[in-house]
Amino acid sequence: MTARREGGTPPVIPLTSGVLHCFALFHLNLAFSSIEEEQRATVVRDCYGPLLDLAERHGPIGIEATAYTLLAIAKCDANWPARLKDLIGRGRVEFIGSGYAQAIGPLLPADMVAANLRLGNDAYRKMLGLTPRIGLVNEQTWSGGLVGQYLDAGYQALLVDWDNVANFHPGWTQPMRYAPQRALGSDGRDIPILWTNTVAFQKLQRLAHDDISLDEYLAFVSGQRGEEDRTVCLYASDAEIFGFRPGRYRTEESNQGGTEWMRINAALEGLRDLPGVRLVSPSGALNAAHAAPIRLETAPYPIPVKKQRKYNVTRWAVSGRDDIAINAACQRIHDALKRTDAPDDDWRELCRLWASDFRTHITQSRWERYCRDLAALETRLGTAPAVALPAAAGEPITDRHIEIETRSLRVRLDRRRGLAIQRAGFAPDFTPLIGGIAHGHFDDIALQADWYTGDCVFEAPGEPKVTDLDWATTHIARAPGGKVVVHGVIASPLGPIVKIMTFHAHSPRIDFDLELQWENWGRGALRLGHITLLGEAFDEQSLCFTTTNGGAPERFALAGQTVEHGAPVSFLVSAACALGMTEGWIELADRSRKVRIEVDRAVAPLVGLINHRSTGGKLFCQLLLSALELDDTRKPSPYGNGPRRFRFSIMG
Repeated sequence: MTARREGGTPPVIPLTSGVLHCFALFHLNLAFSSIEEEQRATVVRDCYGPLLDLAERHGPIGIEATAYTLLAIAKCDANWPARLKDLIGRGRVEFIGSGYAQAIGPLLPADMVAANLRLGNDAYRKMLGLTPRIGLVNEQTWSGGLVGQYLDAGYQALLVDWDNVANFHPGWTQPMRYAPQRALGSDGRDIPILWTNTVAFQKLQRLAHDDISLDEYLAFVSGQRGEEDRTVCLYASDAEIFGFRPGRYRTEESNQGGTEWMRINAALEGLRDLPGVRLVSPSGALNAAHAAPIRLETAPYPIPVKKQRKYNVTRWAVSGRDDIAINAACQRIHDALKRTDAPDDDWRELCRLWASDFRTHITQSRWERYCRDLAALETRLGTAPAVALPAAAGEPITDRHIEIETRSLRVRLDRRRGLAIQRAGFAPDFTPLIGGIAHGHFDDIALQADWYTGDCVFEAPGEPKVTDLDWATTHIARAPGGKVVVHGVIASPLGPIVKIMTFHAHSPRIDFDLELQWENWGRGALRLGHITLLGEAFDEQSLCFTTTNGGAPERFALAGQTVEHGAPVSFLVSAACALGMTEGWIELADRSRKVRIEVDRAVAPLVGLINHRSTGGKLFCQLLLSALELDDTRKPSPYGNGPRRFRFSIMG
């Protein structure tokens, strides 16, 4: 199972009892957020050249790169790809694939994930004469829906981070971390996986940066041995941090140039002399993934990500400079390309524009260039954002409570609380399924508050909450087909919040169209919707949620689970996890009832946060739609000026 030439046979390396099998792969990324384009040639010379020297001396080692990075390298050094191809042919390098661009699969529509993998394979075949058989999931951001995507693209194994996945599986045994496994996908298929190891790759980094000695490093690796055969990934991270410094952090070690690669060379030499340690290729480590398939994702942690918990999927979805706006623009471009017989060049450009590095610590000059490129493609394809909200129409309302009734809905709104839904029932039986829960309903002190449905909350560090839970200047009108339209304006300290709610007659559906007319779009967390289930209407034991995260639908049971996706990780990171909702929907359902929420991703691709627990025999379950989160990538710099608009729907 190796990156091989078409028609070739992967090597089979027998493993012997009691041996520690070590493999390493180096991740190459010339689109790295903090690297200016004019620095790329330096990176190729000082990082990627020595890496090939390392492979020449100590191979086989793994090298992973997107097709975009390989093409960018060729522009800097036309000989480098030819040398890589030669080393692959001589068995000194095993090439690991990842697609055309480093785009986050659990945040992309399924057909976009497939396009990224297909276009990557096309370029790999053209440049290297091979189709990779082992893949590194981009940013090691996993979802069960990706299994089928990689299998369909021809991959036969994947690399996944152990640490964060295992943290949410307390029943997993220690030997599992040292052996290949099989990951179960949401479509029922499974794929072999090799574990990567955060501590191990950071140890090699520390050795290279002269933070620990060679003896300390070798002792660490030797300490991973056990009575049985074990497999350890020594390295599965950036090559650009050896011999180069992007200048992102004030705490970066000083650049020691080629001596860092010399230390890595010395480490591999030392490992070859350690008793019971064997250096193998990634495919050589994938000796026997015959265990029963396991599911990596869980309801509390549906999209596992590498390294520390600050690295969660929200950093590429709703943080950065203006992730929500640029992701919406990419979605609009995607939708336009699907409507036409678009050439692959347009799909390649969209893969590039949807890449992760534009969504984190991108430099100012690259951000400005990116915005120009994104806007130019939008202009060419005519994918302008949605028009402004319509003005208020109909009868003014002065009562606090508004009763809405159509053939499909029975809803009560609270005008004193920004038109929050107190209760909503859907045809055919009109049992209230969502709404508000009054203060004191739960004995748990953590839940002793008023809970609403349909509200907005913005929280910034050290500042009072900003919400729409205040009087709404309200108008109500009848629309064609028996629809009822409620138009409200709520004042807030940051500016007006306009809320239009459409209550359908021919389907059990409530549409929300929101506009936040705020000038300051700063650092903080903005959550919308807060769809709160009325616990007495649902069977707790069969309750689950289902959505898509880049592939086939994924279902998560909630019985007995405490889920807090929106809980802060630290003062700097406002959420622990999220759901990509990549086809624009999520369902909360038990064996007999269902609530479905749909998001207009072309306006704003909101991500989902589940908050669920059972306390004192009572169920609390809520879905929040996140438009903004706070983390280390947040650096407000809007893609476009003007009010922010969000559209979503709730259906029974």
